[in-house]
Amino acid sequence: MDALIAAAARALATGDILGALKRVALREDAPALALRGIAMAQLGDFPRAKSLLKSAARAFGPREAVARARCIVAEAEIALVSRDLGWPEASLAAARATLEARGDHVNATHALHLELRRLLLLGRLDEAERQLGAFPTTPLPPALRAAHAMILAGIAMRRLRAGAARASLGQARLAARESGITALAAEVESAATLLDAPAARLITAGTQRVLRIGDVKAVLASDALVVDATRNVVRKAGTTVPLATRPVLFALIRALAQAWPGDVPRDVLLARAFGARHADESHRARLRVEIGRLRAMLRPLAGISATESGFVLKPRRTREVVVLAPPADERHAAVLALLADGEAWSSSALSIALGTSPRTVQRALEELAAAGKAQAFGNGRARRWITPPVPGFPTILLLPGPLPGS
Repeated sequence: MDALIAAAARALATGDILGALKRVALREDAPALALRGIAMAQLGDFPRAKSLLKSAARAFGPREAVARARCIVAEAEIALVSRDLGWPEASLAAARATLEARGDHVNATHALHLELRRLLLLGRLDEAERQLGAFPTTPLPPALRAAHAMILAGIAMRRLRAGAARASLGQARLAARESGITALAAEVESAATLLDAPAARLITAGTQRVLRIGDVKAVLASDALVVDATRNVVRKAGTTVPLATRPVLFALIRALAQAWPGDVPRDVLLARAFGARHADESHRARLRVEIGRLRAMLRPLAGISATESGFVLKPRRTREVVVLAPPADERHAAVLALLADGEAWSSSALSIALGTSPRTVQRALEELAAAGKAQAFGNGRARRWITPPVPGFPTILLLPGPLPGS
């Protein structure tokens, strides 16, 4: 490695992007192309960055497996930041194995971090925690220590472990300061604000209050019957009834829970579940069928009784029914939760992260765009969606991943 390449690499490692480009901007050899690609990625020009990294990978000779593996890791990071969640996992895993085998433990660890961050975006928390077992025990540079602590904080927040998340973010803050990389320190501070941001609304007996992450965990651990509208499930004392694939049934149970201990008139239930403005006998018959199905699914947790005007929820072995709702009453809250991370998402990546069909996501994006809450740029496969962050919303609770007891 010549002096200019070494100096450019050191500049990139400390966040001095322009300093790195000054040293390699006019060079066309493989190492210079790779460093320019990484620099352009850090500046946000992802198409140019990918092109440069692909050129660098082709330019490295057959004996330069480590250099090619580093280019693949850099491409994977660009894919992650640009929310290309369909990027092949196998390529990154193979590159990490090559780097580990050749003794490049720092870049191998960085590749592992990318795998873990992708798993967090997809909500695969158990798999991410298993992958942490492969984390090396050797000393790491401050930037990698900060990244590792951020991953631990991300898992803890999704598990509603506020104390563990705060401790991990404290470690990340110290490591980021030691690294001297301003952008990394800003990322840590941005993540820390989520711990104190509204995480959900608690609706019970006609009243509402805002909850933080720690409060949500206390609600889920209580003896109350919890209708969780952030995950579309009903919970109580470790028993969970999933209704994410049964939107009509969940609309019914949410309406009943929000009105508890009172009943809900039939016409209100018809409007909530079926959108029926003018109900006829066929709607009322369908309502009876769906209430029967809901009774059967909720039998371990609650009953549903008919009243003169409608239906009322009858919880078993508890005197409290609560609804855990998103912090803002938004129809497409889950899509907005992902868009609010500030990155540009493709509709296909949103579909992968949410586990829903591409067409469902596309319809949601079109409605959000019409309401001025999301905007798109680019065309075809390059089309991406963004939205300005909304203070206090969304929260980590709305991102993919199971909650305790799931």
